[in-house]
Amino acid sequence: MDIEILYEDGEALVIDKPAGLPVDRPRAGGECLEDYLPSLRLGFQRKPLPVHRLDRDTSGSLLLARNPKALKRFVAAFEARTVSKRYLGLVAKEIEGASGTFDMALSKISSAEEGWRMVPDSYGKSAVTHWRKLTVRDGLTMVEFHLETGRTHQIRVHVASGFGAPLLGDPVYGDGSGARRTMLHAAGITMPRAGKRDVSATSPLPADFTAMGFADG
Repeated sequence: MDIEILYEDGEALVIDKPAGLPVDRPRAGGECLEDYLPSLRLGFQRKPLPVHRLDRDTSGSLLLARNPKALKRFVAAFEARTVSKRYLGLVAKEIEGASGTFDMALSKISSAEEGWRMVPDSYGKSAVTHWRKLTVRDGLTMVEFHLETGRTHQIRVHVASGFGAPLLGDPVYGDGSGARRTMLHAAGITMPRAGKRDVSATSPLPADFTAMGFADG
């Protein structure tokens, strides 16, 4: 698998993570991003390490740190919420309104029958997602998302609960129909750095989005 590099400097890489490639090794084993990290050293002694996570199905911009000091600073930037992330998703309905914000706390639940998932819970951890409608086509809506927080499955839960319909193809918060994967794409990331230029990258819209007639912008 070829992994495209969207941004590179002495302490940071941003890669275009393919949909279907998990960042962490699945419990059942199998391929993951770790298998490709040695090939992403690009002349450096250390292999880069992921600073944050994307779901297996989510494609797009993923930040890697090229040394331990950079990793510590980059993680701190995420914790301080100074990193800007832009996502694009296909909602499985025509949504109303032009823009809005989901301010919906989330908690994790687990059962033997359904496994684990995130659910809205007023006693859970704060989760805030800003959204803007972009395009409606064939009963689907492409929506732009910006996160204030980075909870697990945040966009997926906020979409399903807030719009009353899941992201197309989502097998956990929907029935998985309409697409071969959950249609969510990390379209861009920007991280300010003191005394240095921003780490900034944009990931092109994947072929499975464009095949449905959608375009970014």
